[in-house]
Amino acid sequence: MPETAHGTFEVSLMPQPDDGSGIGRLDLTKTWSGDLTGSGHGLMLSAGDPTSGSAGYVAIEVVEGALHGRSGSLALQQLGVMHAGERELRYDVVPGSGTDGLVGITGTLALSIDEHGHHYELTYDLG
Repeated sequence: MPETAHGTFEVSLMPQPDDGSGIGRLDLTKTWSGDLTGSGHGLMLSAGDPTSGSAGYVAIEVVEGALHGRSGSLALQQLGVMHAGERELRYDVVPGSGTDGLVGITGTLALSIDEHGHHYELTYDLG
C-alpha cells in the first residue's frame, strides 16, 4: 500500500560555464524538510528561453537522509517543460536507486510552489 510524505525543500542552483552548445548546465543542491529530511545534490540540463515562457529541463538528484525515519538515499529524476507559460513537471523515484532503509523504493513526487516556497508530496512504496 502506498505511503505519502509531505514537506518542503530549499533549492540552490549554480550555473556552469556556457559552452556555446545551447544546453544550460546547473549544479543543484537541496535541503529537504518534513517527512523526508536530508540533503540533495544533482545536475540539471536545460534548453530554450525560460524568460519567454518556453523551455525544458531534465535533472537527476540524489537525496541522502531519512524518509519517515528510514535512513538511506534515493535518486529523483525530473522532467520539466514550459510552453507559452504553461508548466508540466514530473518527478519519479529512480527504480533501483534506494539504499539502506530505502532499498526497493518506487514512487512519484508532486511539487507546488507558492510565496512560502517549494512544497512536496511524495507518494511511495517500499515493496
